[in-house]
Amino acid sequence: MKALFASVILAAGFAGAADLPKEEDYYPITILPIPEAVVLEASGLEMMPDGKLAVCGRRGNLYMVDQPLGKPGDMKFSLYADGLHEPLGLAAKDGWLYATQRGEVTRMKDTNGDGRADQFETLNDGWGITGDYHEYAFGSRHDKDGNIWVVLCLTGSFNSNIDYRGWCVRVTPDGRLIPTASGIRSPGGIGLNHLGEVFYTDNQGPWNGSSSLKHLVPGSFQGHPDGFKWFDLPAVKAALGKAPVKPNTNSRMVAERQRVKELVPPACVLPHGKLGNSSSGFAFDGTGKFGPFKNQLLVGDQTASTLSRVFLEKVNGVYQGAAILFRKGFGSGNLTVMMTPEGACFVGGTDRGWGARGGKRFALERVNWTGKVPFEIHEMRAKPEGFELTFTHEVDAKSAADTASYAMEAYTYMYRADYGSPEVDKATPKVVKATVAADRRSVRLEVSGLVKGHVHELRAAGVRSAAGLPLLHAEAYYTLNEIPAQ
Repeated sequence: MKALFASVILAAGFAGAADLPKEEDYYPITILPIPEAVVLEASGLEMMPDGKLAVCGRRGNLYMVDQPLGKPGDMKFSLYADGLHEPLGLAAKDGWLYATQRGEVTRMKDTNGDGRADQFETLNDGWGITGDYHEYAFGSRHDKDGNIWVVLCLTGSFNSNIDYRGWCVRVTPDGRLIPTASGIRSPGGIGLNHLGEVFYTDNQGPWNGSSSLKHLVPGSFQGHPDGFKWFDLPAVKAALGKAPVKPNTNSRMVAERQRVKELVPPACVLPHGKLGNSSSGFAFDGTGKFGPFKNQLLVGDQTASTLSRVFLEKVNGVYQGAAILFRKGFGSGNLTVMMTPEGACFVGGTDRGWGARGGKRFALERVNWTGKVPFEIHEMRAKPEGFELTFTHEVDAKSAADTASYAMEAYTYMYRADYGSPEVDKATPKVVKATVAADRRSVRLEVSGLVKGHVHELRAAGVRSAAGLPLLHAEAYYTLNEIPAQ
């Protein structure tokens, strides 16, 4: 089989593995030239109405970048605001620039046109801070009702020592705070999908076996129970009623979902050590100008300095889907990600507090699509008997129909109060049949041994395109919360 694939590649004009296409052939990275004197640990990004890029940093500074879509030599940085308290989210609306700081949501504007913000207003500061290093606050852009969603890290990894730590709250346009969801541990980013629904990333730790992307809805419980104590607050009682049943430790998510009706399972697990260690901000291309992955989420990882691509679907009313590595090689620890209407993806980050594979203390970069389409698994959908894969190119029918081209394993994580979890309850589902569609753009996999609640790790290393190319990324990780009935 290997000899056959090698001959196909040679016939297609590729000398060998070194000659095969690489990520940068499709999605090159441009480094934005941060001025030498500026320490910019990029933590929030927003495009302004005048075409400038607003970028804030963990050290409290906020810059405007002129001509961010152009050549690096033409870009200019100018200080817009300083003295903010570790802002982790920017949003522009109605002439204001909103920043989610550690202790409040602030809005600001430049009223005299000199390029510096001179009017600052606190929109809401209704949650507590103790001074613990871990009490980050990540803010979204505005939802359809004009609300900003804020996810609040715990005090340390384990405890909620002051009001609303370990919670999601909404801040309304008129500055009211609405308690929204409990169970947050350590977010790395929050945002909206193309439908306007809100998701956030939570990181491995207590009650979180691995980092994951989670769906936020009012009244949901996201997994970490220490914040239940704030259900005694009048505002929480009025908005949400009583606390959920406390989950059992050393259990499994699929079992506790039966006991705790408010518990929402991770929409997509990004397996620890495989797709990174610390999931962060994310964005999506809603225009198709960034290539063939319209409306899929590009999720950053702070430790691995990567972006992963997440395809989501709803099964039985629950989000689930597949994560696939998209791009590696960023300069620092990716923390914030933003897509522009022009199809430019900006990524910023820092390695302070945690190491990052990129190696730089901080970085601000831009990813653009060259117009070439990589050979990739485009979507991976759950089916009653297995999965359906779609591809960005026509497949070679012989290799795609060969069950030996695929391998699969499945595992889950302990749902427990201890920090993290190894992969447990391992299984080996088997691809017993692969049916190639007539248009050769999709393959239906019949799999024996599907396990509800498990991550199903697919390796499709044997599949080739009609032109003889292997997949640019051959591994996909599907979180099977529900098995569809049809």
